[in-house]
Amino acid sequence: MLLADDHAVFREGLREVLDEMPGVRIEGEASDAASTLALVRRTRADLVLLDLSMPGRSGMELIRAIREEAPQLRVLVLTMHEERHYALRAFLAGAHGYLTKHAAAPELSYAMRKVAAGGTYVGPWMADYVARNLAAAPEVAPHQQLSDREFDIFMRLARGDTAGEIGRALSLSAKTVSNYKVRICHTMAFPNDAALVRYAVRHQLIDDHDIA
Repeated sequence: MLLADDHAVFREGLREVLDEMPGVRIEGEASDAASTLALVRRTRADLVLLDLSMPGRSGMELIRAIREEAPQLRVLVLTMHEERHYALRAFLAGAHGYLTKHAAAPELSYAMRKVAAGGTYVGPWMADYVARNLAAAPEVAPHQQLSDREFDIFMRLARGDTAGEIGRALSLSAKTVSNYKVRICHTMAFPNDAALVRYAVRHQLIDDHDIA
């Protein structure tokens, strides 16, 4: 299996957990989008544990790129993003499983085995939502019209991140992030930042406690 996460300390801890699991062998590690794709190209593996927030590309773009490079490689997302909307987009991009970093080792082990065996895994707290929306007709809500990159930036803006913070997280310039913000506000007809946050809360994309 492959391990892709930009936090070295988390990778080290996860590696220790995985080393205790029978039948699990880590074939390689990556810390950003470019090194993840390079690893996928040169390494034979059946499963990749993938963080959604790594420098270089949005998580959804990276999932699509991995599926194009290695259609046989199973993708299990392991992320801090607990929002169900991220999970839905990850599955639409081609992921086979979605798990948060709060999951205990037994759940991680079960999810890995299920996904590696050809199944799909999503935690019980978001399973109903994902199943309903994958089977439903395409959404027409404004946020569903955003690209994956725009949606990621929209969510970070809604939580109160600055253009500089978002740029550093996504390897973009603050000016590029600001241009995305203008595009998002135009697409969704937001007159100001407060309207953007109100929309995110009203549509349950974030909770009140998520707002910085």
